Amino acid sequence: MRAPMTPTIRLAIARSPHELATLAADAVVEALPGDRAPVLGVATGSSPSGVYVELARRQAAGEIDLRDASAFALDEYVGLPDGDPHSYRTVVREQVIEPLGLDPARVHVPDGTAADLAAECASYEQRITAAGGVDVQILGLGRNGHIAFNEPGSALDSRTREAELAPETIADNARFFDSPDQVPRRCVTQGVGTILDARRIVLVAQGEAKADALAHALEDAVSPAWPATALQQHADVIVIVDEAAASRLSPALRESARR
Repeated sequence: MRAPMTPTIRLAIARSPHELATLAADAVVEALPGDRAPVLGVATGSSPSGVYVELARRQAAGEIDLRDASAFALDEYVGLPDGDPHSYRTVVREQVIEPLGLDPARVHVPDGTAADLAAECASYEQRITAAGGVDVQILGLGRNGHIAFNEPGSALDSRTREAELAPETIADNARFFDSPDQVPRRCVTQGVGTILDARRIVLVAQGEAKADALAHALEDAVSPAWPATALQQHADVIVIVDEAAASRLSPALRESARR
């Protein structure tokens, strides 16, 4: 069932990786509060990586100042120890903390090694609330429509929890490991409802592999079958994609992105 994309989602189709990163960084900076230290939501994966490079460039040039910012990562694998090169804690340190000069004490990643994962999930929600909520959430998109590790079937009001990874996600993430058998099967992830609490969401997607998921996310009726459709319920979402990711959007939607 197709449904018109909500007018609260703004779509831009970038002509190059540089333009995509620039537009996404613009959308992030535009949402930063001017009267207090910002709270960022950070995603891992290949699509958002260029956004962090562009934000770091602006930081180094003195165009922005994020040194007092707090940040919350979307998810983490269960069972990977601190320092494991495949853990998202390591990725966030290398792609976000160090390039942006953030205080590591203010950057939070779910602890996938916690003895009590349920307590860790509850604590993570409390830490986000205590920080005042996320000002702008950078978000990627899974091939099966997941956001964070909210796989198809996830409740659209879900909160941070332990979850099982879908076979498609395990297969997609195997490229970061030496073999598919090394990919963890479980994760700790912010819920769809947690993500929707952010004041602004900036979703980036690149490549033809994301084209089906993007079309479902923007043009299907809201459904747990495609968790990214929940973004249609948010008041301030900016979607920035390349031509390949946009290739299966309706002509009308593609045209609206160029106006």
